[in-house]
Amino acid sequence: MLKGIDPLLSGDLLKVLDDMGHGDELVICDSNFPAYSTGRPIIRLGEVSSTRAVEAVLSVFPLDTFVPHPLGRMEVDADPSRTTTRSADVLAAAIAAEGRELEIAAIPRHDFYARAAKAYAVIHTLESEGYNNFILTKGVV
Repeated sequence: MLKGIDPLLSGDLLKVLDDMGHGDELVICDSNFPAYSTGRPIIRLGEVSSTRAVEAVLSVFPLDTFVPHPLGRMEVDADPSRTTTRSADVLAAAIAAEGRELEIAAIPRHDFYARAAKAYAVIHTLESEGYNNFILTKGVV
């Protein structure tokens, strides 16, 4: 256990986050997401919500300031106006961590899959509600 480090952030996860560079993308996904199909490194967090995973990651991970939407979510049923119960909480967690206004971009499902296949890594949660999949773009400290 480390003082001041969220206990969800294992050594393996911290290494991945530290190794990422500016502009690299990180996926945080629910239990339904085909994480292993992406071919990217997978870090399993177990029974935590997407919101809790995002909170832990953003305690050490800066979001990009050079892109309009450093935070994205998977679109629900091809309708960008629909959201999940976690989307607002994830956005609120990002705003709190960053101390600035942010918007969360709706990414069509197949576009999300394509970006996930190019992401640096995938954090897999056991979030049971579908479509709670997020992409975070790393910024600079």
